[in-house]
Amino acid sequence: MAKRILIVDDSKTVRNLVAFIMKKEGFKVIIAEDGLDGLEKLYTEEKVDLIISDINMPRMDGFTFIRTVREQEAYRDVPIVVLSTEGQEKDIQKGLGLGANLYMVKPAQPETMVKNVKMLLG
Repeated sequence: MAKRILIVDDSKTVRNLVAFIMKKEGFKVIIAEDGLDGLEKLYTEEKVDLIISDINMPRMDGFTFIRTVREQEAYRDVPIVVLSTEGQEKDIQKGLGLGANLYMVKPAQPETMVKNVKMLLG
């Protein structure tokens, strides 16, 4: 069965691009527009195998989203990849410190994204 990836990003362009790349690799994709939408999808959709999240989003930013996901027992071990324009060391350290498994700075190369997702999914 195809692995399920939740993509959380307020940019429709980024969401669609990442979704296209992941679908091409055979993944099932669920899309969310911000952290709150992401949480709603986590609670209402089938369990996801990996999350790709932006940081700068309205309503709920990526840092709060990651923290909230990690507080849920069911999602403690789901790999989280940050995909953000925020590439400063303090942002990277904060994202990883909150529980992200990997922090990638936009624009990330599609091949690199796919390789990292496959690596995290084992």
